[in-house]
Amino acid sequence: MTWLWLRVIERDLLAYRRMWLIFLSGFVEPLLYLASIGVGVGHLVGTVPGPHGHPVTYQAFVAPGLLAAAAMNGCVFDATFNFFFKYKYSKSFTAMLATPLGTDDVARGELGWALSRGTIYSAAFLGTMAAFGLVHSWWSLVGIPVAMLIGFGFAGAGMAATTWMRSFVHFDYVVLALTPLFLFSATFFPLSRYPGALQWVVRLTPLYQGVALERSLVFGVLDWTLVLHAAYLLTMGVVGVRIAGRRLQLLLQP
Repeated sequence: MTWLWLRVIERDLLAYRRMWLIFLSGFVEPLLYLASIGVGVGHLVGTVPGPHGHPVTYQAFVAPGLLAAAAMNGCVFDATFNFFFKYKYSKSFTAMLATPLGTDDVARGELGWALSRGTIYSAAFLGTMAAFGLVHSWWSLVGIPVAMLIGFGFAGAGMAATTWMRSFVHFDYVVLALTPLFLFSATFFPLSRYPGALQWVVRLTPLYQGVALERSLVFGVLDWTLVLHAAYLLTMGVVGVRIAGRRLQLLLQP
């Protein structure tokens, strides 16, 4: 494995020098959700069951879920929409492949850039949680590398799926997939509030793995099941980036 993929990250970083307002916009959405739903609605809801059933305030319950969602959203945009634009319209990948870079280098580099962006958003959001007094354990610091793992899983899967897209109309399917994940992955409601059969469906969704990890770390409640959540996301990312690299090779270097 070479380190040429770092050049792809360098290229993306230079490209965003004149688009820093777009970059900063990613900080706003999770903060608005935290202020409106977590803090505003939280005063009406009161307490809800947290990890292992311990009662916690609603804003403290929602915040780790929004942290996981911020990691997901921060990576998915670059791994789908921007990835598609570079591949299909700007022909950036074609230009990259005219250099010593290979398709695997391009896939890893784009993944690395998406992770960098998602990690920055997540770290800023975790700092905001601390300012609101919503961090209850030093284990929450591990929430930043976990956010990278969440982003890795979704970015890898997003890039792989994007290689089969043929127009921007297909991005409606991305929104169709992400919106239910955001709303129904125990982000806003405890898993116990779902019907029994639906609970198992939620447990199998990718965002739930990240929400469970972040919530457990923020409250300092750890158990062996966290390893399973991490393994799910890791496998999702590894498989996704390998598929993306192979698909780019098929499409751009037939």
